[in-house]
Formats: sequence, C-alpha cells, structure tokens
Amino acid sequence: MIDSHCHLTYSPLYDQIDAVLARAAAAGVSACVTIGTSIEDTRRAIALTAAKQGVHPTAGVHPHEAGKAAEGWDRDLESLARLPEVVAVGETGLDYHYDFSDRAAQQRVFERELEIAVAVGKPVIIHCREGHADTLAELKSFPRPDRVVFHCFTGTVAEAREILDRGHWLSLTGVVTLKKSDELREVARLLPADRIMVETDSPYLTPEPIRSVKPNEPAHVAHTLRCMAAIRGMSFDDLDTLSTANTKTFFALTE
Repeated sequence: MIDSHCHLTYSPLYDQIDAVLARAAAAGVSACVTIGTSIEDTRRAIALTAAKQGVHPTAGVHPHEAGKAAEGWDRDLESLARLPEVVAVGETGLDYHYDFSDRAAQQRVFERELEIAVAVGKPVIIHCREGHADTLAELKSFPRPDRVVFHCFTGTVAEAREILDRGHWLSLTGVVTLKKSDELREVARLLPADRIMVETDSPYLTPEPIRSVKPNEPAHVAHTLRCMAAIRGMSFDDLDTLSTANTKTFFALTE
C-alpha cells in the first residue's frame, strides 16, 4: 500500500515519527506522500524525506495559508518544487467552507501554483471544499489534466463525474467508510480502475472501524482500501496492487 496523502510533519505524527513509520511498515504500507502546506512546512517535509526511507514530499501552499504567504513565496516554492525528491506541487486549491484566507488571495496563490507546476513538470494535488466550479475554471487551461488529483474527495456523484470527465483523478480517504457516506461509496464504484488512489489525510479522518482512534496515521489506510475493495467487488490484494501501481504512476515513484 501507499498512503498517497498524509501530513507527517504535523503534530502529533511528527512527534512520534519513528513509531508512526514502523506501524505503517508493519501494516504493509511501503511508502507515504507527505504534503507541504506552506513554505516552512514544505522545507520540513523535504528534510523528513532525507532522514526517512519511503517518505516522498510535495511542495505547496494550502488555501488556508494563502493569505499569509509572504512576498517572494512563489520563488521559494518553485525552487523547492524543482528538487528531484519533490513529487508534486500542492496541496493547493480553494476552500470556501472555512474561508481562513480571503478568496481573492486563495485564487491568486492557486493560479501561481498551477504555473509553478507547469514550469517544473510536476503533478498537482488539489484541495477543493465548496469551490468546485471555481476550481475547475482555474484548471481549464492546465496542460496536463491527467496530472491533477482532487485529494480527499467528498463531493457529489455529479461533481465526481465532471472531474473525471476532465481527465483528473480522485483520491478517497476514510470518509468513504462512514455510515453517512452512501454517495461517496457510489463515487468509489465509478472510479476508473487506472485512476484509483487511497489516502489517510492523517492526522485527520480516522476511518471505521477504528473511528475513535486519534490521531489517524498511514497504517490505517488499509481500512479505507478494504472498504473500497468490498464496494468494487474486488479482493483486498487486487485493489492494493492496482492502487499502488496507480500511485507510483501519478507521482513517478520508483520505489
């Protein structure tokens, strides 16, 4: 298994990183993609990669952080994104649910991160919450739609179809395991086989049947994978093989 989206630099995972990675390995997780959400966090993710095997960093400024981006942030981000160990740009996008950053600032930072992704030739990780139409509008001119993943997708079937019809990917978290997530399970059924990825978004979104366990961590991605395998009428091992191969393709992972 590969956890395609987690935050190993966040407390409390970072505070017990050796134990977290050991539990992941014991559960069968061979690699983790840890997500940069600011310039400082990206640097920490890159440093973690240098110290730990099987950890792959991304470089991004999260929409929550867009309003705090200091002058020259984009030069710093592009420099970091060009490093060979960095596997993607993001997470970036639009969050109209919390509006922790002004929407104009979110859109400005998002546009610039898309330009950086094109310049460095890396895929893009999208955070989209209640900004579906504006996010797709921003992505309309992105030259490689097959290098874009909407992480932690929790939208409608109609939204999923529109994203998939554009050639983008969707990644699902433990939310798909929850009793209330019938529509998201329908999304899991309709995902093209060659565009399935799973993630924890840890330390958030612990899946069933261990919902009360906090924090979430990469080892728990197995529960999401098992749920999706049942939804799609596949064995756990077959979906593991498929999703792992897809994740390696998307991020150009060689290990």
